[in-house]
Amino acid sequence: MKRIDNMAGESLREQTRTYISDKDKKRLSGSILSSFAALVFFGAGYLLSKIWPDQTVIAELVYLISVLIIGIPVAVTAIKGFIKKDVGSAMEILVTIAMVVSVLDGQFVVAILIPIILTIVHFFEEKSIMGGRDAIEGLKRMQADTALLQTEEGEREVDAKSLKVGDVISVKPGMSLPIDGTVLRGESNMDQKSLTGESLPKEVAVGDSVYAGTTNIDGLLTVRVDKAYVDTSFNRIVKLLENAESMSLPETKLIDRFMLYYIPIVLVIATLIWLFTKDISKAVAILVVSCPCGYMLVSSAPVIAALGTASKRGVLIKNPAFIEKLTDADSFVFDKTGTITNGTLEAVDLKLFGDTDRETLLCTAAAVAHGSLHPTSKSVMRLCAELEFDRDYVITETAGNGVSGEKDGSVVVLGNDRFLRSLGIELPEQNASEGSTSWVARDGRVLGYIVFRDILRDDVEQTFEALRRLGVKKITVLTGDNRIEAQKIADAISADEMFSELLPEQKLEKIRQEKEDHCVAAIGDGINDSLALNESDVGVAMGAMGSDTAIQSADISLMNNSLMNLPFTVLLARKTKQIIYQNIIIAFMTSFVMIFLAACGVVTPLVGAFLHNVGAFIVLFNSARIVREKYDVEAAPKADAEAE
Repeated sequence: MKRIDNMAGESLREQTRTYISDKDKKRLSGSILSSFAALVFFGAGYLLSKIWPDQTVIAELVYLISVLIIGIPVAVTAIKGFIKKDVGSAMEILVTIAMVVSVLDGQFVVAILIPIILTIVHFFEEKSIMGGRDAIEGLKRMQADTALLQTEEGEREVDAKSLKVGDVISVKPGMSLPIDGTVLRGESNMDQKSLTGESLPKEVAVGDSVYAGTTNIDGLLTVRVDKAYVDTSFNRIVKLLENAESMSLPETKLIDRFMLYYIPIVLVIATLIWLFTKDISKAVAILVVSCPCGYMLVSSAPVIAALGTASKRGVLIKNPAFIEKLTDADSFVFDKTGTITNGTLEAVDLKLFGDTDRETLLCTAAAVAHGSLHPTSKSVMRLCAELEFDRDYVITETAGNGVSGEKDGSVVVLGNDRFLRSLGIELPEQNASEGSTSWVARDGRVLGYIVFRDILRDDVEQTFEALRRLGVKKITVLTGDNRIEAQKIADAISADEMFSELLPEQKLEKIRQEKEDHCVAAIGDGINDSLALNESDVGVAMGAMGSDTAIQSADISLMNNSLMNLPFTVLLARKTKQIIYQNIIIAFMTSFVMIFLAACGVVTPLVGAFLHNVGAFIVLFNSARIVREKYDVEAAPKADAEAE
């Protein structure tokens, strides 16, 4: 067993080296088997030509069988691609034409060896490409597929997919979690590198949430299942990565349009060389070296590298279009609570009305707060950790306002003053200097309110400074808090603008106004900021671990709470875009050079079968620079000095 503190990262790397999907295994196995069979007939034909040198027809017939064995699958793919105008089949189309021309010219050996050599070279190329894609497959395997279910008869190992919400499982030291759940008993340290990128373990105790794909380091935990195996945050992340890896970028579409003209251009060049030189071998060599492997990888390889690099830092990229948008974003709009503040509100005071006592106020608030993920509700639940309260209310959350619950005709409300007044509840006078408050009411009667203080993240100023260094022109903060509390935050940070007392709809309108003059990146906690995140050019969810809303609503989700991952992602986007444009130039130049050498007779058809992948391998090596880059924000040149 690997050391626990290194298990997550090492597991992913090991699985990346070895895993190939069943579909890819089948395709590669078919190519290798057909190549082997073709080689057998090729060897037989060669022996026949040596044994009976005068009986060339027999040897050529055996050669032709070899050509058909290796060539028919290629030709079928080429025909399908031609009919569907699939640019991904350009290589098969050119190879098929090269084989047909070689057979008609009597060059059976060339017709056989070209596709065989291509298969061998592509086998190694595929392993290189799939090495990046297998990171996603390896990530899947980090979610445990068995669990220790607690039953009346004792612990029983079961298939994790059979677990139901409400089941209770044991998680022993060294075990990975198969589900998302809540700790019922025990304390431990959890290795969450696979999801958050954080190298330090996270301490968990009774009441804390734990997530699939993470590893229990040193304590015995009893965990209640909160989500089924297929609905965990871990599974959602993997699915989003799979979808993102297959999306097309603007640069890819440009290549696709070019490829529609590429084959006719290559055919014209090959025909002209044949007509002028009367050498069919040069024409065949041009067809072979023109196989566009490099073009197919110009954007896919960098995107795969970027997704893997980001995931190691706990950054989930849902939409690769971020490469285009995030490099252009010059206005960053931050939500306050849970984004530039740490989201763990601290209750600093309680105000009671009438005969309400402290326990009654807190238990009433907890009756609805336990069903909400908002930082205010989480803070209420920390106050009520030792209290017994009613959990049977039917809860409804109103984004940006509060949460309410109903049971047997009784209604409990927890929220800001706007929310309570909108429900017709009359509020007593409040000291305006107190700051952020949440009111508690039951059946229309105010029981009191809780005063909270939100703490700024330690890296806020560092992040703002880094963004400005990267060329961001404007930083705005939006909050639903009152003006006094907002002013306290404004005085402590260097944002260009601060807007307070905003509802989610008003935050949305601010984003729309900002988009009129800027390319906007919006950053929020994703819980009640989904409207703003969706409306912005790039939506970034902060601290998205465990929040399905955050993961779904944003283009980018920062799974941990490090704001400095934001400038890191900007740098990553710029590096990826830069690499893509470099790859386009590499692919074009390599094709031009190879076609020129083939036309001059320097590269023969068989040599071309080996060398046509030069561009693809250069593109792969160039794309690998994304993984090796340090992404030091402090060392990055200012944007105004860059040729963006």
